[in-house]
Amino acid sequence: MSTDTDDTDSDASGDSSGGHCSTPDSDGEVAEDIAIVAFERKMDTAEEIVDGIGDRYDSIEILEYHGDVFAEHWGEYDCFVGLMASGIAMRKTAPLLDDKWDDPAIVVVDEELTWAIPITGGHHGANQVADDLASMGAVPAMTTASEAADEQGVEKQAKALDAHVVNGDSTVATNLAVLDGELGPVERLDGPKAVLVGDDVTVLKRNGDESDGGVVLGTGSVSGAKSKQFLAAWEEALDEVGKDWEDVEFVATGTRKEDEDGLLEAAAEKDLGVIALGKGDLEEYEGPTPSRSKELIGWPGIAEASAIAAGREHDLLLEKISHDDAVTVAVGR
Repeated sequence: MSTDTDDTDSDASGDSSGGHCSTPDSDGEVAEDIAIVAFERKMDTAEEIVDGIGDRYDSIEILEYHGDVFAEHWGEYDCFVGLMASGIAMRKTAPLLDDKWDDPAIVVVDEELTWAIPITGGHHGANQVADDLASMGAVPAMTTASEAADEQGVEKQAKALDAHVVNGDSTVATNLAVLDGELGPVERLDGPKAVLVGDDVTVLKRNGDESDGGVVLGTGSVSGAKSKQFLAAWEEALDEVGKDWEDVEFVATGTRKEDEDGLLEAAAEKDLGVIALGKGDLEEYEGPTPSRSKELIGWPGIAEASAIAAGREHDLLLEKISHDDAVTVAVGR
């Protein structure tokens, strides 16, 4: 018996909003310039970190620790990785902190690479770096509320949308709404228009020029689908609608698929952000193609619903197609 591939994996457990993607710095981008601050006796470990994750950043440098090293280089890097006890990093950087949107992020990691602990700037690079250190065996100890609840804060949504937060003070209210499952998808508004917003509305602005004809790839899969299967499915869908990779704004999926390694690897290969939408958001934009997941687990089909919900015009360009009985994809705009 044949079933829709985004319906066959019945591992959902309730409704949530959120997603997965790299963490932005204060400009809505990932931390790009990193400094590892280490004592002389820990230089071998510092070099190991450079070899392990250095290719993920524009630059990664090693600074030998002395009492004023943070003060001397404050503002030169997006993130400091302190290869030291957390107390040392806290005492030396606390007097330098001024504004979370401008201050560099700080992560501490022990010599054995057991723990990676973001101290400041979790949503502005520290969580991202801790996640990268996890690839070397460190356990990322994140305490920011959205990460603790496994939700996608508005800063992460900004990164996936290739945007940045304009009014940073608003994120306290909107991230609380994320935690309560009340924020919903990012509303997209094209101008010219004048917009009046309150203090509890977070405004995101695209980093580059608005692309004409941009599309969203809505995607679902069976568990364990490979990155090459996602890429092949997305390529086929783009061919169907006469679009190229540069026309893709981002990838959208459901929260029950946000941790699929193959999906995340494929998106990273094409330098695409990933937005994951909760069950309630997808139900509001359910697609036209019947889906067995509605019958089996109460979720609408992920591919079409996420493509429609995340698209600028909430319009479906391509109904879902299946590849390898493993990945489904729909195209929205």
